[in-house]
Amino acid sequence: MQKRMVMAGALALALALVSGTAAADPARVMIPANPGGGWDGAARHTLAAFARSKVFTDGASFTNKGGAAGTIGLAEFVRTAKGDDNALMVTGVIMVGGAISNKTPVSLADTTPLLRLTNEYNAIAVPAASPIRTVQDFMQALQTDPGALPVGGGSAGSVDHVMLALLAKHAGAPVSKINFVSFSGSEILAALGGGKLRAAISGVSEFRRFADSGRIRIIAVSGPTRVEGLNAPTLRESGIPVEMGNWRGFVGAPGMSAAARKLWLDRFAALHGSAVWQETLKTQGWEDAYLPGDAFAAFLKSEEARWSDALRDVGILK
Repeated sequence: MQKRMVMAGALALALALVSGTAAADPARVMIPANPGGGWDGAARHTLAAFARSKVFTDGASFTNKGGAAGTIGLAEFVRTAKGDDNALMVTGVIMVGGAISNKTPVSLADTTPLLRLTNEYNAIAVPAASPIRTVQDFMQALQTDPGALPVGGGSAGSVDHVMLALLAKHAGAPVSKINFVSFSGSEILAALGGGKLRAAISGVSEFRRFADSGRIRIIAVSGPTRVEGLNAPTLRESGIPVEMGNWRGFVGAPGMSAAARKLWLDRFAALHGSAVWQETLKTQGWEDAYLPGDAFAAFLKSEEARWSDALRDVGILK
């Protein structure tokens, strides 16, 4: 009997060691942006869904560190989270472009890739009282005098910036003359609603509630189809061949153990299959873009090459 008890104790200890500290500690989540923006929402809604679905109930702490297309937060995450099996960072295409355009000494290659989780298309929004009523009006203003059309978006080199550059190219306006104004987090909404910007480009979910309340108007979306419940055409149906998506996902800390990586991937797989997550996707207006593990790591490498080419093509990267 005593021998069986010793063996049972050893087995329990072994299981605990395989799970690592991640089995008992809250997640420590780096959000490389100011509160209120797309990355902030992606991180907080995902961890809330973990709790509601009972997949991961140990809680989470969040650190917001915005600036430079998320690369300031990335640098701090790489510096401070090494070997932490419970440290996560939300990331996305904006960070890929930002690391390239800012030529940062750190990149996503310094983290432990986990998965791509969602995709969201952009929207073009204008102040409620703007004389710009349609996307054709916007394109005309861009063609006439791009410098007189301040358009807000994320950091330089972001998907918002590239989208504006592509729109300028289609309008026949010089990309070097566009007036792109960088914002972080929810500051762009205050600037747009207050009339400091003539237009802004960002994720549909960031603009939608302000459009629903009448503070701003969405005049176009960048996806292949219209967004359900939103009275705004796609760029393509308006005759503009531009389609831009903004994927988001999670990485782990540099040096995350193989056991912890598997544990987090198993947790995300369980979350992805839950009814709670399907409802989260619907309420947030996100597309399911689930791509875990090694496939995501390969995708990141291909994204770096694709965005290097895109940034050079529109003249952002020399």
